[in-house]
Amino acid sequence: MEDRWDFAEDGYGDCEDYQLVKRKLLVEAGFPRRALRMTVVIDELGEGHAVLMVRTDRGDYILDNKTDAVLPWHKTGYTYIKREGNSGTASASFGRQASPVMTANR
Repeated sequence: MEDRWDFAEDGYGDCEDYQLVKRKLLVEAGFPRRALRMTVVIDELGEGHAVLMVRTDRGDYILDNKTDAVLPWHKTGYTYIKREGNSGTASASFGRQASPVMTANR
């Protein structure tokens, strides 16, 4: 079955659907759209997962539908694959960069 990215506004969807809703609501609340980047990670189960990276002058933070906590990227325990790039639909690769928490747990 093909995965379709859509807004999970009805409370149903998978990880990227929830991130799309978060990004939409944050933009409506006044956050700059380019500060909110869809990001692909490998989660604690070794599976692909989508999170929303919020780029700030205090560092990059992760909004994740698996937790209510807003964490700095390096405290999530995830391995980072790629995120939206600086322009258009291009993506920036992390080259499977593991957060220090993930590295310490391995």
